[in-house]
Amino acid sequence: QLQLVESGGGLVQTGGSLRLSCAASRLVLDYYSIAWFRQAPGKEREGVSCISKGAGTTYYTDSVKGRFTISRDSAKNTHYLQMNNLKPEDTAVYYCAASQGCYMDYTKYNYWGQGTQVTVSS
Repeated sequence: QLQLVESGGGLVQTGGSLRLSCAASRLVLDYYSIAWFRQAPGKEREGVSCISKGAGTTYYTDSVKGRFTISRDSAKNTHYLQMNNLKPEDTAVYYCAASQGCYMDYTKYNYWGQGTQVTVSS
């Protein structure tokens, strides 16, 4: 069973930055694609970014392109989401998730972390 643990959320002002981390309980580099999702109150869970297993191809939803960067440290079994130029509309609980491929559909992910809150004040 794969376990994922997020960290790095917090409160930041508009224009600020945060780096989220997703630590996996075992090796994921060649076995799982890792995605970041977010869910704001009253809204559906939204795919933010994904990095594919193996080659590490990256994907971003349009609203975060140019501001967010997904990366990984295979030696630490940890994935990151660097978030720059944050906006109030980025406020949400952020989750990392693992699947065999990169999908923006949250129902295709088998493993989830517990989530970390990101709040951007205006």
